[in-house]
This record gives sequence, structure tokens and C-alpha cells, in this order.
Amino acid sequence: MALPNPDPSSSDIRREQSANPASSRDRIRDAAKALFAERGYEGSSTSEICRRAGTSESQLVKHFTNKQGVLEAIFQDGWEQLNLAVTLAIERMPSPTDKLGIIVDILVTFLQKDPDQRTVFLLEGRRKRGDGHLVVLVPAFLDFVRIVDRIIGQMSDRGELAAGVHPEAMRSALMGALEGLLRDQMLARTSRFPATYTEADYRTIFATFLSAFAARPPP
Repeated sequence: MALPNPDPSSSDIRREQSANPASSRDRIRDAAKALFAERGYEGSSTSEICRRAGTSESQLVKHFTNKQGVLEAIFQDGWEQLNLAVTLAIERMPSPTDKLGIIVDILVTFLQKDPDQRTVFLLEGRRKRGDGHLVVLVPAFLDFVRIVDRIIGQMSDRGELAAGVHPEAMRSALMGALEGLLRDQMLARTSRFPATYTEADYRTIFATFLSAFAARPPP
């Protein structure tokens, strides 16, 4: 009876990896994320992505079609993780304002834990590619937008939203402000951009914004 090889060769490892497409997909995605964060999307090639992932370009084509497909997968997978965390966290919370605050905490924590994801999210998300495609608009991102819209709709239904405030305008203002705060602070770490505020200041600014949109009690 043949005994298992205690020291598998590189060919054995490659065969095992190729037999596990999910692992191959994850390695390509993670290698691309690191490379995009380091060199930018345009400065990264599919050959270098696959070299770092330890796999072939045919595997990239199989899982993602092309480089843009890899970038979209980075966004899709990231937003899916965020959406799941947000949904579980706010499920039993009655206050819409508290729900929005929790979303800020989850988003900031998620991006701080993964610097490569943060860089790609904040610097590559809104850029147009050669065909004018906005890669940030993956389905999971739109799901996140709908979650925020539902919460703001709850504020409106409860009479907590100031008269004349358009819910979608409020959502865009809140998301844009948080994105700008995160991006500028990230740039400050690698350049002389003046952004010396802390995570606590995110929450202060966000709370100030929310109070500006809130309905005023009658005199």
C-alpha cells in the first residue's frame, strides 16, 4: 500500500491548488488587491497578478474574464462582507440614527483592518476606465446603498427627518463625507496632505451631519 508523501513536491502542490478553484480565485483576487494598492490599476498587469498568485493567466480568465473583472470582484466581495456585517448588527436596533452610526463604525473598522482594501476602495472605486465603466457600481455596493436608503426612509416615516430634505441627497452627502474623510486621512499617511484628525473625529463629523438633517422639535 502506498504511503502518503510527507513532503509534497511543488508539482503536487500545483495539482492540489488547481483542483481547488475557489482557492485559486481567492489567491488571484488577493494578489490583485495588493498589486492595485501598490501600483494602481493601470500600473498592474495580469501576468504580474498571476505570478504573485502562483497560478496561470488562464485561471484569471476562467474566474474573472479580465483585469477589470478582478477589480470588480474585489469590490463585490468586500461589499458583500460589509453588507452581511451591517445587516446582522442593525437587525434588532429600533433607532435609525443608531443604525447609521453603527454602519460608520463597521465601515471604518473594515477598512482599517485591510490597508490594501482601503486603498483600492478609496482610490480606484470612483474612477472611470477606458470604456467609461464605473467599476464601483457592483451589485453589492448598490445593495449597501439600498440598506442606507431604507434606514433614512425609516427616519422619514418616524418624522425624524427635517422637512425639505431629500432622502437620497442626504444619503449621498453622508456617504461622500465619510469617503472624503477616509481618503484624505489615508493620503496624509503617505504625503503632506493636511489631515491630522482621528477616527473619533469621523464620528463627531457624522453626528453633526445627522443633527443637521434631523427634524427640529416644535417650539
